[in-house]
Amino acid sequence: MALFGKLFGSGGKGGKAPSPQEAIQRLRETEEMLTKKQEFLEKKIHQELLTAKKNGTRNKRAALQALKRKKRYEKQLSQIDGTLSTMEFQREALENANTNAEVLKNMGFAAKAMKAAHEHMDIDKVDDLMQDITEQQELAQEISDAISKPVGFGEEFDEDELMAELEELEQEELDQKMLQIGYSDNVPLPSVPSTSLPSRKEKTKDEDEDDMKDLERWAMEAM
Repeated sequence: MALFGKLFGSGGKGGKAPSPQEAIQRLRETEEMLTKKQEFLEKKIHQELLTAKKNGTRNKRAALQALKRKKRYEKQLSQIDGTLSTMEFQREALENANTNAEVLKNMGFAAKAMKAAHEHMDIDKVDDLMQDITEQQELAQEISDAISKPVGFGEEFDEDELMAELEELEQEELDQKMLQIGYSDNVPLPSVPSTSLPSRKEKTKDEDEDDMKDLERWAMEAM
């Protein structure tokens, strides 16, 4: 208890509690001191072991004393190992607590900043503002649509009426063309051929008789 009292103060009611950073720093320094103590004891244990081996056959009394000192050093070394384990655990717990404290501190700082940012904000005013923005956007869209429409110089026409008038004009033009085709004297008609069609020449009676004679002559020669 005296060691921890020396490290962390008296701990009385009037004493000020150390900060986590101070306690962590003290623990690290103590761990370094105990680590050096470990190295020292390990060297002493090695030396006593060599002394015991050297005097084992020549001076048993000196060898036994060396082994006793070796045992004491080993016991101290074991105690330091346990102390270091405890201090490491305590330091890690303090580091985690310090990290959590810093996290909570920063979160509280951020919460205060957010509260200050919202301090002059009213949800009703925000709703009104968003409504105004929406109306202005709609107005801007209407203006854009109006600007993009073709300008008619103040004249407006019905597209259906224009199409109907155009169809009437086309029909009138078509009727005039049909009348010109049906009644115009200038349209050339096909002329009647001036030459007569060739007619088939009829055989005379004499030609028929000559053909019959030729046929009979041919039949007689074939016999």
